[in-house]
Amino acid sequence: MSKPVRGWLLVAALLAIPLLARPAAAEEIGCVTTAWKLIGANHRICIEAYDDPKVKGVACHLSQARTGGLAGSFGLAEDPSRFSIACRQVGPIELPDKLPDQEVAFSADTAIFFKETRIVRLVDRKRNTLVYLAYSTRLIEGSPMNSISTVPIMPWGK
Repeated sequence: MSKPVRGWLLVAALLAIPLLARPAAAEEIGCVTTAWKLIGANHRICIEAYDDPKVKGVACHLSQARTGGLAGSFGLAEDPSRFSIACRQVGPIELPDKLPDQEVAFSADTAIFFKETRIVRLVDRKRNTLVYLAYSTRLIEGSPMNSISTVPIMPWGK
């Protein structure tokens, strides 16, 4: 294989990484433009829905800023660590027998390398409540930006 062909394959592979890094469990609900960009994608805030993979009957909605411009269009921009989370009971809550007191429920990459948004589920057994904490990680230095939402474990309907 010639050097130019290998170079193009490497570029194509690097551009495909952000597409592969998107979590399969997230469902994009929609986005709104916050700043118009002349070249490339606009800056946006996007809403994604996550169904808790271990706790049936709980769903979370995460709003997160997305960087536009040329780098954002190609998935090479680092999204800012600004987000909000809201989790609710959406059906009968079914807790597994051995639910850990704390574990990562969801994660999504927010930069091509070494940064992600994590949603950690904590169990407040004294108050019979699930607490969901969204925060950003980074290889060198994490972010203090965070958001929480709580879901009391209650009976559903009759």
